[in-house]
Amino acid sequence: MEVKLALESEWEACFEPNSYGFRPGRSCHDAIGQIYLSINKLPKYVLDADIEKCFDQINHKALLSKLNTFPTMRKQLAQWLQAGVIDEGQFLATSEDTPQGGVISPLLANIALHGMESLVKQVSKTACLVRYADDFVLLDKDITVVHRCKQVIEEFLMGMGLRLKESKTHISHTLHKYEEKVGFDFLGFNINIRQYKVGKTHYGKLGGHGISRILDFVTHIKPSKEALKKHTNKVGEIIHSHKDASQMVLIKHLNPVIRGWCNYYSCVVSKGIFTKADLNTYQQLRAWVVRRKRRKNLTKVMKKYFHAVNGRKWVFSTREDNNPFKLLKYADTCIVRHKKVVGEKSPYDGDNIYWSSRMGQNPELSKEVVILLKTQKGRCTHCRLLFKDEDKLEIDHIMRISQGGINSVKNKQLLHRHCHDYKIARDLQVVGNQELERYIVQNPF
Repeated sequence: MEVKLALESEWEACFEPNSYGFRPGRSCHDAIGQIYLSINKLPKYVLDADIEKCFDQINHKALLSKLNTFPTMRKQLAQWLQAGVIDEGQFLATSEDTPQGGVISPLLANIALHGMESLVKQVSKTACLVRYADDFVLLDKDITVVHRCKQVIEEFLMGMGLRLKESKTHISHTLHKYEEKVGFDFLGFNINIRQYKVGKTHYGKLGGHGISRILDFVTHIKPSKEALKKHTNKVGEIIHSHKDASQMVLIKHLNPVIRGWCNYYSCVVSKGIFTKADLNTYQQLRAWVVRRKRRKNLTKVMKKYFHAVNGRKWVFSTREDNNPFKLLKYADTCIVRHKKVVGEKSPYDGDNIYWSSRMGQNPELSKEVVILLKTQKGRCTHCRLLFKDEDKLEIDHIMRISQGGINSVKNKQLLHRHCHDYKIARDLQVVGNQELERYIVQNPF
């Protein structure tokens, strides 16, 4: 782990900006965000590729030659790479791969693949390569540039002992009017990224100033039909495995699965897919109920398991009147756009304010400050300006302890030092005026 932290902090300073897999502070949603920025309202050709057995065929000599580190550490890494593994009681030599399951393996794979984006930029400044671990997409409006970049990438991978997997490598286009394969799935997470022509009657705003123009294309990013199918099958398996369980037990097993799937797709255009998922789940639960009717009236049995909750009918829930235990509804998930990580930023660059606001954790700041930074999205609640790393920050009680406020993070806010001084001065001016104090508590600034 110590070696990984040492190498990671060094390589995070030089990794390419559009590399997102197995890196701290970066996720697949950042990769999707970069693709959206690249193809938004601009049709492009797409090279969707996968590296065959990336972790199993990396050339050790080529990998070690890229490590500009101490000879002792390089020697230690070489010994780890060639140590071999024991699989089902049999020793297997490892002459050309990274340690399976090792904490340092993803980092070594990223180091081995470092340089692909720079080579693509040498071929064409307009080409965009987005990589997540061993999966990547290449985007450009010129098909000849895409083919040339593919050749350059294959030559680069050959030097590392790798090659593209032909069965998962293909060229498509993002525009819906093309008869060939349209759009593409990325990362194996079944996300479709497509563009559709907009008719002449569709207008869009420019900069919010009331100026309208015709939009030629609209980029849609949403879960694919295959993703919905896999999730529906998983939900069906859970329901089938609990065919004799109580309703509460079934709901407790379904809710985490539904919540996790919805949270993953909550940053793209998913409302339509969520509505379909609700329908699919309802049909599966109805079949679960029908199996239990045992010659009873179906309507009566359905009313036993589906109730009206908060004005909504046919909610799969228990009969508890005040606080029913109910199944989560997909369509209730709020769509919140993911904010892509900025350029080449890294958690090791010393920008504590940015990474605390983004990740909600930082070893150099107190837990309370980090929570408030993330809750306030890095902004001061008084002046509404973003905090900077050199700013002096202070924690303030929204409602003073002397006035009945609690010493909890829910009753605290993070302010600039000068904003905090202003609030204290204002509070001192209204001491004793209970009506004005109540107004200030309700309207802090």
